[in-house]
Amino acid sequence: MSAEANVATKVVTSLVRLSYLHIWEPAAVEEGQEKKYSASLIIPKSDKALIKKIKAAIEAAKEAGKTSKFGGKIPANWKNPLRDGDADRPDDEAYADSFFINANCKTQPGVVDKKLNKIMDQDEVYSGCYGYASVTFYPFNTNGSKGVACGLNHIMKVKDGEPLGGRATAESDFAEIVVEDEDFASPDEDDLLG
Repeated sequence: MSAEANVATKVVTSLVRLSYLHIWEPAAVEEGQEKKYSASLIIPKSDKALIKKIKAAIEAAKEAGKTSKFGGKIPANWKNPLRDGDADRPDDEAYADSFFINANCKTQPGVVDKKLNKIMDQDEVYSGCYGYASVTFYPFNTNGSKGVACGLNHIMKVKDGEPLGGRATAESDFAEIVVEDEDFASPDEDDLLG
């Protein structure tokens, strides 16, 4: 792809919710597959400007792939990376009234906070938090499967959210427990001996 086509296929999102994060260690979707870094980007359907930008980048990647990957013709049943959460994940509340994109990469993405400081604490960025993502769309033709995929470049975490995946925080798990200081008083020597 030319540098000009690359600019047309790159998108920096507006605020999205991050899910299925594998940004610290690569993981394989299925046994035997290549391990990659990845993130699912949940985009509210109300964010029409971002959806328009993503659709334009997908079209640019599809057009670039017409000659480089698809043999001169756009396939009738090409795989679209922009998916409808209501249709594809109807049982997952996090994806309701949203589109989503699964983005991945072979090299670790850059992960920064809202002041552009590199985030080192892996617990800081988790499935359910909110941020911006830099992604690039590109055409593919692999084992007869043709379409447009999404490459993950970088993530900027800007705010916390309810953790996804059913995992509670330590604070919420232990919120009801009240520990008095006397619970930790040293036992009498008689109690120890007797």
